[in-house]
Amino acid sequence: MNPDKCIFFQLAKANQLGGKFLAQKVAGLNITPVQALVLGFLKEEDAMTAVELGRKTELDSATLTGIIDRLETARLIERRSNPDDRRSIRIHLTRRGNEVGAEASRLIAEANQEFLRGLSEKEMRVLHETIAKLRRQAVSIQAG
Repeated sequence: MNPDKCIFFQLAKANQLGGKFLAQKVAGLNITPVQALVLGFLKEEDAMTAVELGRKTELDSATLTGIIDRLETARLIERRSNPDDRRSIRIHLTRRGNEVGAEASRLIAEANQEFLRGLSEKEMRVLHETIAKLRRQAVSIQAG
């Protein structure tokens, strides 16, 4: 197998490097990259239900529950009952969570620019379109 020709190897390595890069960017906030992304999503739209947050983050419920637990322990979010549906809860940023979420969003935007700095606008657009197409295709293949 030639690693340069294996898309799975190339995607895995790009993911590893990107994850490490983002981890370094958000390390000063004492949160993981995934926690930073969750806080960023909540910063954009606070008080989502856990189901809505799961859809937005594309994380399974077990993984998301663990992240929510850790963010709640860190007092960055709190769970509150949903007045529209007693069977669900809404995830709210605390005041500190709002501040950390804002900084996480800023750092993620900065990391995106820095990580893609060597690409032209056209190359970035093509990259995003290609990744989106690959994701759609993978979902279609898995659905059978």
